Amino acid sequence: MNSFRHRRFSVIGLPAFILLVITAGCSSADGSASAAVPSPGAKATKLCQNLDKVLPAEVDGADREDPSPASTLTAGWGDPAIILRCGVVRPPKMSDPKVAEGRDDDAVAGGVNGVRWLMEEDGDGGYRFTTALRRAYVEVSVPEGRDSSSVLIDLASAVKKAIPEGIAD
Repeated sequence: MNSFRHRRFSVIGLPAFILLVITAGCSSADGSASAAVPSPGAKATKLCQNLDKVLPAEVDGADREDPSPASTLTAGWGDPAIILRCGVVRPPKMSDPKVAEGRDDDAVAGGVNGVRWLMEEDGDGGYRFTTALRRAYVEVSVPEGRDSSSVLIDLASAVKKAIPEGIAD
């Protein structure tokens, strides 16, 4: 009876083991980036889909390589990846009066080519930028070693074209 249970485990265990090996082989260990997909309301989703259509093929000299999972709410360029996520929630720092007054060491408000951004350090040497005064919040993560001003310049015209000025819902 023990040998039957052992044999049943082997027959069931082997396919599970093979599936585990295949799944591990298909993971993002190949260097492709991943990004959490936001879940905005219908209005912001439509704006973000419009943004996806006009995003540049190249940012800061890096070709577009979208992160996984695939979504019209996320985009990426290069390796290490510059990641754009559209339809994110409003960052808490956006409501902090210290940021607006320039008294916050971790966040700064500013603008590039007609698009206002909140800049925050990401803790890994890079920066996270979130659009301000637009109908949908667009977040751009720029890894350490990338020229963040070049990234924002490259993305500004697409943001202006697809995401109207105003206050996000």
